[in-house]
Amino acid sequence: MRTLAVAAGAVATAAGIGAAALVNFRNFKGRLSQNAAVLNETLPVHSLWWRNQAKVKGELLYVAIGDSAAQGIGASEPHRSYVGLLADHLRLATGRTVRVINLSVSGATVELAVRDQLPRFVKLSPDIVTVAIGANDIALWDPATFEAGLRELFAVLPARSLVADLPCFHLPRNERMVSVANRILRTVAAEHDLTVVPLHATTKRQGLRSIATHVASDLFHPNDRGYRMWAEAFLPAVGAQAARLIP
Repeated sequence: MRTLAVAAGAVATAAGIGAAALVNFRNFKGRLSQNAAVLNETLPVHSLWWRNQAKVKGELLYVAIGDSAAQGIGASEPHRSYVGLLADHLRLATGRTVRVINLSVSGATVELAVRDQLPRFVKLSPDIVTVAIGANDIALWDPATFEAGLRELFAVLPARSLVADLPCFHLPRNERMVSVANRILRTVAAEHDLTVVPLHATTKRQGLRSIATHVASDLFHPNDRGYRMWAEAFLPAVGAQAARLIP
């Protein structure tokens, strides 16, 4: 959200649009801040919902590692996140009940996922694992820290776990960092026989217009339509995993 606002402000200033436009821009930033605050209020609601889901028994265990996107922040309901959509697909594809343990934490970076989520993950024996982490690393981009965290995280994932690359940020400066991050992610994933989910290509195909159609009111998190797109990026790999889980 901050990156979009800063970029918009730079464009407005460079164009010399004038005082009225700058006032409108300040109003726009104020609305973004208000919208972000509203979404922040949903954090405990989503977190509680996922904790309750973890108590529901199932024949299969699906474990998700990630950040606020895995929590479904920006969706109208927690189950409309990509994790919820993938769990529904697993139930339909396998004809089996699915228990979901969503370890994700809003605001998590790769380093924080290693610290907070990995200790819980190693105690589990999942049938399917999805990982989507790293978008928050772009704000304070440090390639060495990012790679070190990925290596520690990926080293303990079961073979063929599904790891998404970073989504498209659309803005050129951010995309340059994302390109480096995704090269690192694909390299480390290949070393550990993990399946890379093409989230970046899937989100990039939607173009800049997707900010108006696939993004929540804070202009950062996906909305319901955006999460369906995320789920679609995972579905081919999830379908292949589901095939081996059919009794």
